[in-house]
Amino acid sequence: MQGSGRPPQCRRGAAALHARGLFLFRRVAALSGCFGPIGSHSIAMIGWRGMAPPPFELESEAPGGVGARVGYGITALLGPTNTGKTYRAIERMLEHSSGMIGLPLRLLAREVYDRVSSRVGENAVALVTGEEKRVPPNPRYWVCTVESMPIDQEVDFVAVDEIQLAAHRQRGHTFTDRLLRYRGMRETWFMGSDTMRPLMESLVPTASIEQHPRYSNLSYTGVHSLGSLPPRTVVVAFSAEDVYALAERLRQQHGGTAVVLGALSPRTRNAQVAMYQAGEVQHLVATDAIGMGLNMDVDRVVFASLRKFDGREARALDIAEMAQIAGRAGRYTTDGGFGLLRPLDALPPRMVTAIEGHHFAAVRRVVWRNADLEFTSLDALIESLRLRPKRSALRIVEQADDFDALLRLSRLDSVRERARGVDGVALLWDVCRIPDFRKLLLDSHVELLAAIYEQLSGPGGRIDDDWMAKRITRLDDQDGDIQTLMMRIAFIRTWTYVANHSAWVNDAEHWQQRTREIEDRCSDALHERLTERFVDGHTEDFVGSQGERRPVRTKTPVDRRPRVENGPFAGLAEFEDSLPNAAGHAATGDERSREDWVQSVVDADFDGFALAADGNLRFGGEVIARLRPGTELLLPEVVVTLDELGAGAKAQIQRRAQAWVRDATAMIAASLASLSEDEEAEARGLAYQLHRGLGFVTAAQAREQLQSLSAEAMAALRTAGVILGRRVLYVPDDLGARGVAWRAALWCAYYQPCIRPLPPVDGAVSIEPQAEVDPDFYLRIGYPVIAGRAIRADQLERATARLVELGPGPWPLPDELGSWLGVRRHRYESIVEALGFRGGPDGWGPVSRRRGKKPGQDRGGERSGGPRRRSRSRRGGRGPSGGPGGAD
Repeated sequence: MQGSGRPPQCRRGAAALHARGLFLFRRVAALSGCFGPIGSHSIAMIGWRGMAPPPFELESEAPGGVGARVGYGITALLGPTNTGKTYRAIERMLEHSSGMIGLPLRLLAREVYDRVSSRVGENAVALVTGEEKRVPPNPRYWVCTVESMPIDQEVDFVAVDEIQLAAHRQRGHTFTDRLLRYRGMRETWFMGSDTMRPLMESLVPTASIEQHPRYSNLSYTGVHSLGSLPPRTVVVAFSAEDVYALAERLRQQHGGTAVVLGALSPRTRNAQVAMYQAGEVQHLVATDAIGMGLNMDVDRVVFASLRKFDGREARALDIAEMAQIAGRAGRYTTDGGFGLLRPLDALPPRMVTAIEGHHFAAVRRVVWRNADLEFTSLDALIESLRLRPKRSALRIVEQADDFDALLRLSRLDSVRERARGVDGVALLWDVCRIPDFRKLLLDSHVELLAAIYEQLSGPGGRIDDDWMAKRITRLDDQDGDIQTLMMRIAFIRTWTYVANHSAWVNDAEHWQQRTREIEDRCSDALHERLTERFVDGHTEDFVGSQGERRPVRTKTPVDRRPRVENGPFAGLAEFEDSLPNAAGHAATGDERSREDWVQSVVDADFDGFALAADGNLRFGGEVIARLRPGTELLLPEVVVTLDELGAGAKAQIQRRAQAWVRDATAMIAASLASLSEDEEAEARGLAYQLHRGLGFVTAAQAREQLQSLSAEAMAALRTAGVILGRRVLYVPDDLGARGVAWRAALWCAYYQPCIRPLPPVDGAVSIEPQAEVDPDFYLRIGYPVIAGRAIRADQLERATARLVELGPGPWPLPDELGSWLGVRRHRYESIVEALGFRGGPDGWGPVSRRRGKKPGQDRGGERSGGPRRRSRSRRGGRGPSGGPGGAD
């Protein structure tokens, strides 16, 4: 690949890099017009494949980094936790016109993505992790996990967080690769522990190293009993079993606790942390997943163990690891403490001094793996992965799941037969890099990889839809205990990773949505199980029908938070005390409490809620939620707007609101449900089109289906209540104000128009459409636009039928048309013309077939009316025009 497609002077420039150094090469390359503006990572992209390794590491051309020239060079921002390193990097990135930040955890990546997108908008930010890709058409900023950073993307600013993970035995080689090979075109930042300072000076000598003191003090608090733990304490353990056991003991002694493990999905983790942050529980039990930048209000971190299993062996924590986790205590200028849980012995004074003063042994070597791989053959790939580094500061990775999988697969004759040529070998390596989220035996993971590779390397070059659907569908189950749900989430993460390789599957967007929806449902169920077990009161085990033991939930109040005077949530508690009840008045001792009000929302029947055209869902006159864009027009997302409630109460209301909206959408064109099993395929197809059109579709849009309908299919549609009109096909179940409001809310939530259209008032037979509103809106609410007028579908069909009954003509226009269409005579004449009739000196009549159809006319001489459709969707090319027909 080296030099391909480049003029000879470019290839000579690449060779000159060895002899004269990076600084000169970049000047030569720019002058010769090979690359234009070029960053060091671009040189890495050219590739060292087939060449001897360079005698130095790739560095920025600007000596002195930021200190020498603001906005250029490399900066190493080193220091302990709570020094604002990540915050500074985000702010710095947003000062540039483009940027990318790599983070160590997908949970943290999602947190940063939410923060950045709220500042600059979702269309400007991409999120890329192993299991999730949200990439708008032209993003300016990229938020990624370090392993998922698209290093072929040139941006002005690049940042990599927790760079000390370059020493991690399994993940370190990726961080080392970013440290040595990837640069922003204008500026590059590496953030991490001060223990990396000697290696930064050695590997990246041109970097400007900045150090910042911790904003707050960190103090040792000794050994604690579980019952004496103060509020806002995090207890750290290193296995799921220990986390659950501690959480159960804390629930018994303190009334509830939140739980955070690295295996939780972002959705579950966020819900658990939200309970803790809101003060609904005062304690949190977690693994060391909290140690990498997850921001919470923690006063004290207490270790329940000082040993962990690192994937290969159980070992003692080193002091730097302890400090990283303990450093979560204290936020900004609020001091924090760290201690141990009995029966552990007290820490030695030397260790306490090191953690409090942030004095640790320097990292002397980082993990490395050759990134310039050889794909000419399977054996060549394995040898290139085994290549050893030439510098003493680098040590080859000892164990990597992807390499182990490659070795296992390379021993299979069926795989070796397919892994021929550059493309076949490269594809195999991509398959081997599918993470083993399930953490089963390696043989089980390799068996799955072999099956995937067999399909991808076959004639179709894609994974079979039915094969994939069978494995995904069985994961769409929200029953089971905590461990079962966590296992399902781990399994679905594997398929989400696969689905995000668009070249591997048919209709990648469909599979991504499918896996994301399943993970969300399992995550919600997991959060509920965790809350039932560790928050919502006493649980007792009973033996189920299969012999398993399950917890039984007992009902407890929504809010059990102790009131801490002058505490960080005192103001929130006072505000919640004044929360309006269902009647809209402040709650008092004589009225229902907040708990009763929340429960009344959860227990309310269908008619207790009202969905307005503006997308607001109301209960008792109060707005409790709002519709947001979902995966489909009829599957909107429901967001609770009661920010003053705690996370637990919000979760209950959100589930009730979501269920209500699902029920409401099911009621739209509910008659069509009977056609889903009808034996007439033509009827099912038209029913599907009507369903997607919120119950309305024009005859022009359904022309092909109408022409193929048999008499039996016609009868089936009419039996289902479908009106097969001359102009519009529709289901007349609800043309009143409620149905119009529901459809308006769904359309606006999905397409997010720049200007919110005004729906017709109750009983209006026609309205003047807003010129700036897409005509598709009026069709979907039941008011197709004809000759510049939005007319209710039943009245439009009534008028059309009357005109047809009058025969060939000539005849005078019936006076009743004005009231039926809601317009005066001078207006309804143009509507009659648009319907396929023409006036003359002797009267009106249908347009002669011999003259042919007028431009824009469809079956029966009908003319398409209304302004040209304009898509105002912000959803990446999917506007109303992409739906089941427009408004013409």
